[in-house]
Amino acid sequence: MHVGVPPDRPWFKFYLPDVPKEIEIPQIRIDELLKEAAKEFPDKVAIHFLGKDITYRELDELVDRFATALADLGVKPKDRVAIMLPNCPQFAIAYYGALRAGATVTTLNPLYSPREVEFQLNDSGAETLVILDVLYSRVKDTIEKTKVKRIIVTNLGDFLPTAKRVLGKFFKKIPTAKIEPKEGIYFMLDLLKKYAPNPPDVSGQINPKEDAAVLLYTGGTTGLPKGAMLTHYNMVANALQCNAWIGGKKGVETVLAVLPWYHSYGQTVTLNGGVAMSAKIVVLPRFDAEEVMKEIEKHQVTLFPAVATIYNAINNHPKVTKYNLKSLKAGISGAGPLPKAIQETFEKLTGAIICEGYGLTEASPVTHCNPLDPKLRKVGSIGVPFPNTDAGIMHLEKPEFLPPAEDPNNPKDENIGELVVSGPQVMKGYWNRPEETKETLIEVDGKIWLRTGDIGYMDKDGYFYVLDRKKELIKYKGWSVYPREIEEVLFKHPAVKDAAVIGVPDPAVGEWIKAFVVLKEEYKGKVTTEELLEHCKKNLAPYKVPKEIEIRDELPRTIVGKLLRRVLREEEIKKRGIAA
Repeated sequence: MHVGVPPDRPWFKFYLPDVPKEIEIPQIRIDELLKEAAKEFPDKVAIHFLGKDITYRELDELVDRFATALADLGVKPKDRVAIMLPNCPQFAIAYYGALRAGATVTTLNPLYSPREVEFQLNDSGAETLVILDVLYSRVKDTIEKTKVKRIIVTNLGDFLPTAKRVLGKFFKKIPTAKIEPKEGIYFMLDLLKKYAPNPPDVSGQINPKEDAAVLLYTGGTTGLPKGAMLTHYNMVANALQCNAWIGGKKGVETVLAVLPWYHSYGQTVTLNGGVAMSAKIVVLPRFDAEEVMKEIEKHQVTLFPAVATIYNAINNHPKVTKYNLKSLKAGISGAGPLPKAIQETFEKLTGAIICEGYGLTEASPVTHCNPLDPKLRKVGSIGVPFPNTDAGIMHLEKPEFLPPAEDPNNPKDENIGELVVSGPQVMKGYWNRPEETKETLIEVDGKIWLRTGDIGYMDKDGYFYVLDRKKELIKYKGWSVYPREIEEVLFKHPAVKDAAVIGVPDPAVGEWIKAFVVLKEEYKGKVTTEELLEHCKKNLAPYKVPKEIEIRDELPRTIVGKLLRRVLREEEIKKRGIAA
């Protein structure tokens, strides 16, 4: 149940003039966004992939062919189809094709271990898997322990221009693996050639507002992964909300898609969001800073959603001044904090406006963002709620909303609680997990709220601030210490490229504070931990100063750049032989 947003919410005053407080969300399947784009802009390039252009008309026909093939192979509405591919045209074809056949999609990270693949395939109940040929041998034995009975294989070079494909395979630049044909194994190109674009009409069997379009797994950084059931309505809503916020003009924009599509952020902002605005989507299968800069210059990319680590890698690239990046207009940074130094450097280099946003898989995923105007954004804030989205700060122990902080730089304890959100992008629930669903989706005052698990506060203008994950709050001698605050201080030191802070269990004090830093190349061997500690002492209250700082070559992060403090904490506990 989603009840509208009260018109007196303070954040509405800070919306840009062309951003509506509420947008109309059609009750359609996600693949219908593509159908609309193909009707309106049939000859416009939908996907550019390493030299190959596919128009909206061509992409829509390929999707029709794939949906027809799936139906003929026995895929029925609401069956689960798993996709294990990097960003490439085949991902878009499989994704929209499965949805057009009425199936539910679940996406797997191509880097998953066999154990992780087995868990997700079994938990989702997927019977069909679309996979890259070079990944197949790694999970071949695993698949036999699941319900999968159809495997559709593709090669990264299948949609490259002929010369590039032949030369790429000859020079081994395009990895390939020979797979023997056998019962249950199909090749995507063969299916697309064999079947006419005549998909089944599933409109009467799929309710966009109720039926799950995708099962996106989350929680792997904090426990057993859970499948967030995101309906067609959820995903369409969030794509349109993102586009309304970023001010994308239909049929005009060029979006760079380097964020992985198997992750909710990339899937919504660059794939579905790109298709919804009929943009040209420049697709890269993996992140390489120089390749990204080349593509931005060559295709005059206008919109570049990414994560802080990607913007930072470009800032620090030795050839950054060689490329003209001035076509960039805007970008949203998500999946973790955007340090001010990274933001300012990138904007100076490009002229674009990059604002920190916030989201989580359970909300399709974006819920908040700073206005795309330097005068209106607030450093350290995740911004204000999107159109159609309500948010608040709830008491950590009871369903009561807390008042805003008068001074955003010094919130009081009575202002700090759990961030909760409500909106059309909020999931239906967790797949086969009724108890976890009940704990995460709660009803207060006749409205369903998603508990995010993030601790934060709101200021009187309606801007929200996330201090930390509820589970990562450090308790030192009874004080509440937020890792992010200390990390922000470390980032202000000119030598620090990356930083992470954890609490190490200690019965005497609760937890003591340890920091990990990665130094910029030019400072390696020149800056000591003592200097970094002095920097912390000058900028933090005594109880927040780390007891220890360790310099490392890199920090553990997820594929989209989210910091894995849990991994550092586990390593520390194991190394010291202490009880967690």
